[in-house]
Amino acid sequence: MTADNSAVKWGTGVWTNPPASVVEDAEGLSVTAVEGSDAWRHTSYGFVHDSEHALVAPLAIGAAIEVSLRTTFTGQFDQAGVFVRADAEHWVKAGLEFADGVLNLGAVVTLERSDWSVAPVDWNGRTVTVRVSRAAESLTVRARVDGEPFRLVRVAPFVGGEVAAGPFLCAPTRSGFTARFLSWRLGAADASLH
Repeated sequence: MTADNSAVKWGTGVWTNPPASVVEDAEGLSVTAVEGSDAWRHTSYGFVHDSEHALVAPLAIGAAIEVSLRTTFTGQFDQAGVFVRADAEHWVKAGLEFADGVLNLGAVVTLERSDWSVAPVDWNGRTVTVRVSRAAESLTVRARVDGEPFRLVRVAPFVGGEVAAGPFLCAPTRSGFTARFLSWRLGAADASLH
């Protein structure tokens, strides 16, 4: 993050859908998802889910959001990271997702229909930071674990206009999934394009 980054207060955000529970303390925000929560539109599966728990605040063009979290993923499709939302048909979720016994780093880009890209990582239970930089018509997603350098996750097209972004989690298949969000910061978008 650049030197002009600043912490976002948890209370600044608005939930897209209320989670099962939220506990704030001096070290972060513990959020428990509602069973069956998810975000997806149409592709391959034919369904639309718009029940994710995303705590969002405005994200301007030329800005970046950075969210750090720690949790243990064990349930099929447990997911947490950063959510960027223009409206119900234009959004991106980026971060970690547990699928078929493997933790993956990836993103879903939804421009009326969702896609899905993942790569396996050995990051379970560690501190993960997801960073999304917004340009006029695109988003650049990066992530890192612990103090390691950021790695590129995705460069994706996106819409202009008003957009909100923040930490998110979903638990499509189980109850009791809790993510611990350690920080939420805003700053200037990355200058590097990859």
